Amino acid sequence: MIMKKHWIIAATLALVVMAQAQPLPGPPPGFPGGPPPAAGVAATDTANYLIRVEWTDPKGESKFLELLTAAGNFELNTIQKTSVKINNNDVPTTLKLSGSIKPLEGDRGRLQLFLGRTVPYITGTTGGPAPVSSYSQMNVGLESNFIVKFDKPQTIQSDENGQITVLVKRLTD
Repeated sequence: MIMKKHWIIAATLALVVMAQAQPLPGPPPGFPGGPPPAAGVAATDTANYLIRVEWTDPKGESKFLELLTAAGNFELNTIQKTSVKINNNDVPTTLKLSGSIKPLEGDRGRLQLFLGRTVPYITGTTGGPAPVSSYSQMNVGLESNFIVKFDKPQTIQSDENGQITVLVKRLTD
């Protein structure tokens, strides 16, 4: 029994000594004393990105959304000023801008973007002296991935109703 206790104590001490002999992990890449960051990747991207999406609506009016974000994912959900009348009620339409921005070398970045909205539509109408319509909403929009050059607007979609342009500005201290 005593011999078994000595063996357990000796094994525990050996584990403690071996654990202390292991080198401590160094600082992460890009930090002082650590390995250099991977090629083409900034050690720390401290810039903000101003993303402006501009389009013309079917009436020819210019509309835009603008948001400020750091590198990575972003999402903006909002309600448009205009609504659709159904049963003498205003049914709002929503607008969504989401995606991600990843800086690349130089003055370029990879932008993944979704710009869309909900559109209410009538699914049926009941008769009678005051007909009542039932409705649903459909999500429509544009999703795309592309390379942007900072401070240069790019047309990302164009048709007979207008066009959509994107401008990304890299803001640094």
